[in-house]
Amino acid sequence: MKTLLVVAPLALASLGRLPAAHGQSAAPAPYRVLSTIPVGGEGGWDFLATDPAGERLYVAHGTQTEVIDLKTKKLLGHIENTPGAHGVAVVPGANRGYVSCGRNNYCVIFDLKTLKNLGTVATGPKPDAVYYDDYSKHVFAFSNAGGKSTVLDPATGRAVGTAELGGDVEVPASDGKGHIFVNLEDKSEVIEFDAKSLAVLHRYSLAPGEEPTGLAFDPKDGRLFSGCANEKLVVTDSKTGKQVAVLPIGPGVDGVAFDPTTNNVLSFNGGDGTMTVIHQDSPEKYTVVANVPTAKGARTVAENPKTHHLYTCTADYGPAPAATTENPRPRPSILPGTFRVLEIGK
Repeated sequence: MKTLLVVAPLALASLGRLPAAHGQSAAPAPYRVLSTIPVGGEGGWDFLATDPAGERLYVAHGTQTEVIDLKTKKLLGHIENTPGAHGVAVVPGANRGYVSCGRNNYCVIFDLKTLKNLGTVATGPKPDAVYYDDYSKHVFAFSNAGGKSTVLDPATGRAVGTAELGGDVEVPASDGKGHIFVNLEDKSEVIEFDAKSLAVLHRYSLAPGEEPTGLAFDPKDGRLFSGCANEKLVVTDSKTGKQVAVLPIGPGVDGVAFDPTTNNVLSFNGGDGTMTVIHQDSPEKYTVVANVPTAKGARTVAENPKTHHLYTCTADYGPAPAATTENPRPRPSILPGTFRVLEIGK
C-alpha cells in the first residue's frame, strides 16, 4: 500500500461540496464524520477490517494490530507481534483471524476471542491485503511483490496453494460466487481469477488509470471501482471488461467502498484528506457529487455491512528530518499518541 508523505491534523468534519455546473445547484454529500476514536501508540498504518458478528474493528498499526469495540467505540486490546502489519482477515466460525506482516513475509494467526498470537505461516514476498473467501473457504494472502497469492486453510493455517497472478497485487473484491478480482498496481490492470482452481480468467486494462490500489464491487450491476494513483477512479464491467467511466478523485487513494444504500462510490484520498463521493446514476452513468473532508493521511477504509458506517484512520506528523544523499526525500515522523480512527456515516 502507498505511504503518504505529508499529513496534517484532522480536517473539519463538515460536508463537502463540489462547484456546481452551470445552471445547477451543488448537492450535499450524505456523509459526515460521526466520531473520532483515539487509539494512540506509534508507527504507521494500513488496512482496517470489520467483524460484524463480533462487532469489532481491526486496524493494522505498526508492529501490532489494534482491536476496537464497535459498540462502545473504545480500544478493546491488541494483537501483539505483527511486524509491518498490513491487512486483517476474520474467519467466521473458525475463531481464527490472520494478519499479513509485510516485513517478515508471513501471516500471524490469532484467536478471535482472546486475541492471542497463535503462530505464523509463511507467505509470498511482501504480503499486503489478506482476504477470507467464503465460497472457497480459503484465506488469500496477496503479495505486493512477485505476483503471487498464498492460499491458506483457515482452520489449520497451512498453505495449500499459490495463485500466480502476474503482477504486484493490491486490494481484492469478490462476487461471492467463486470469482475474485484484484488490482495489479504495477500493470495498471484489474484481473479476475477462479477462487478454487486459482486460474486467471480475465485481465482488463485500467488505462488511463495508473497504479490502482483500492477496489470495490457492486454485485447487483457487476461493476468494479478501481482507485488509481493518478487521481482517477475507473469503473469496469466485471462481466465484459468494458470500461464504463473514468472519474476524477483526490490524491493518495488507497481505499474505495461502494454504499448500496445510496448507490455511492467512495474514494478515500489521503493526500488531501477528502472522501470523493461519486453517485451511480445508472450502471452506465456516474457523477462526482461532493468531496467530504476527512483528514490528511486517511487513505484506507473498512465498511460495517450492518450499519453501512465507514472507518478510516490517520495520525499527525512532525517535521521531516533534513535530506541526505542516502535519503533525499525523508518522510516526516509520526507524532506518538495521535493515531486515531474516524467513523463516517450519514
